[in-house]
Amino acid sequence: MTSSKPMHLALVGNPNCGKTALFNRMTGARQKVANYAGVTVERKEGQFTSTSGRSYKVIDLPGAYSLNAMTPDEAITRDVLFGKQADEKLPDVIVLVVDATNLRLNLRLVLEVLRLQRPTVLALNMMDVAKKRGVEIDTRRLQQELGIPVIETVAVKPGGAEALVAQLDSLAAKSESATGVAASSFNSDNGDSLEETQREVRRILDAVITHHGEAHNAGDRIDAVVLHPVLGYPILAILLFLVFQAVFSWSALPMDWIKAGVETLGKAVYAAMPEGVLRSLIVDGVFSGVGSVLVFLPQILILFFFILVLEDSGYLPRAAFLLDRLMGSVGLSGRAFIPLLSSFACAVPGIMATRTIQNPRDRLATIMIAPLMTCSARLPVYALIIGAFIPNRTIGIFNLQGLVLFALYLAGIVSAMAVAYVFKSTFGKGRYTPLMLELPNYHWPNLRNLAIGLWERAKIFVTRVGTIILAIMILLWFLSSFPAPPEGAVGPAIQYSLAGKLGQSLQVLFAPIGFNWQIAIALIPGLAAREVAVGALGTVYALSASGEELATALTPMIAATWSLPTALSLLAWYVFAPQCISTLSAVKRETNSWTPVLAMTGYMFALAYLASFATYQISRAVLGGG
Repeated sequence: MTSSKPMHLALVGNPNCGKTALFNRMTGARQKVANYAGVTVERKEGQFTSTSGRSYKVIDLPGAYSLNAMTPDEAITRDVLFGKQADEKLPDVIVLVVDATNLRLNLRLVLEVLRLQRPTVLALNMMDVAKKRGVEIDTRRLQQELGIPVIETVAVKPGGAEALVAQLDSLAAKSESATGVAASSFNSDNGDSLEETQREVRRILDAVITHHGEAHNAGDRIDAVVLHPVLGYPILAILLFLVFQAVFSWSALPMDWIKAGVETLGKAVYAAMPEGVLRSLIVDGVFSGVGSVLVFLPQILILFFFILVLEDSGYLPRAAFLLDRLMGSVGLSGRAFIPLLSSFACAVPGIMATRTIQNPRDRLATIMIAPLMTCSARLPVYALIIGAFIPNRTIGIFNLQGLVLFALYLAGIVSAMAVAYVFKSTFGKGRYTPLMLELPNYHWPNLRNLAIGLWERAKIFVTRVGTIILAIMILLWFLSSFPAPPEGAVGPAIQYSLAGKLGQSLQVLFAPIGFNWQIAIALIPGLAAREVAVGALGTVYALSASGEELATALTPMIAATWSLPTALSLLAWYVFAPQCISTLSAVKRETNSWTPVLAMTGYMFALAYLASFATYQISRAVLGGG
């Protein structure tokens, strides 16, 4: 029998308990992501229909360790369960998702939620891993102790949630007439009640868990090596080094294919269309601009492939523990590692992830340095310049271009630590909070998750190329083409356009750091997003050149017109410059103030100019030219 009214479910659990994997297993692609009203905490909602025909709406609530909220994420989870969150319906059924391999930590939240007296079912997730580790859980006894249904689930396997859905169907009728308790009746964890909760957790564990097999499994033996206080650091450095080697070594062939395809298509359009404004727009604006950015898709996918593999295997949280003491020495909270790690993909989610940091001073310090992490948007700029000026040769077994890219990533990390140290010395050291993080079990990366993750990154990148970057390239083409040069004018027409005149005016400011007027033009649309600068350079140089053969060949064009000091100076600029409006907008939303935005813009542009000036002047003195 089909119900016309969908049942509202709320998935609740600790971070890293497999809650989101269970959400994906139940809802598939039928989900949408937004933000809760008035905050930047992510809201994930999905829907599905069971085999009995009942419809469900599912909310994946932010991970929480307790209903006594210490972070904005936990506050959202608490308010939704209390019915106090604006525009959010009180859930009909709460699905508590717990990690079967770490029941001790998960049970505290379980006991707190049970005090709400809401219809609840417990999903005992990762049961397959628990059994392999010799952990036997008496689910029948656990059900008796808690007084709610307990269902075993394996969220990462097909059919791993079928028993849970069947249990939800059986609870449907009861949940429709259930009532909840008000937030004021929740017994917050003062010292006495917290100790009572912990005693109850220990009593339940003694009653339901039996350990078999060796105390130390394969994961413990791996941790003894990768978390070693001496060996751990070189292992992490070697892994990152090999990733950057692969970014250049593996991407060469697919990049050549994309480049050849764009150039062939551009030449075909050039030959087929009559000379005029429309041909210039399509060939010089679209193909030269957008094509110059699209060619870097293979490198971005290779980089994210390794990030996803390291994350899915369970290694990245261990890297957090390795670097915790190092970050503490420069005044950062141990919790800052995860936001900074996220910033290697994009500074926006990294800045949003700082809401897990409880101390306001530590949170602000992490926000201020997150954009210094080398995000994926910098990769097209780095790859363009490295490909044009750094020889593609090997030094021993290493690729020279990969070595330079690794050095640029390292420069971003070192500069972030230096800025954090200055921040600590200037404004005082905040209270150090050691990093407390559950270490997930080691396992082979899930191929399905890898494929979905890479597809999402490709879709995001191509969408940006086809929307934001395309629109900016068309606007830049217009500014670079009009007004037309006067009769009898010599030189490229772009020199007489609005963009050309602006670039020549700005060249006075950028001449001390080696930037020509074409680079000055590209920096302006590059404020929207760093990778836009590559497309802007493609458009500007296409309009600066004559001849069909140069319509899309950006790399050899800059290699022929820039000096090596200029190229190194631009690399130094992009290590520091805040060329991303989205990042600055995220800072405003998270801090609710313009002061950090202006401070970040000021100090990053100042560092960018000083670093470029030093790089250009020193390299020109050493190498000559400029």
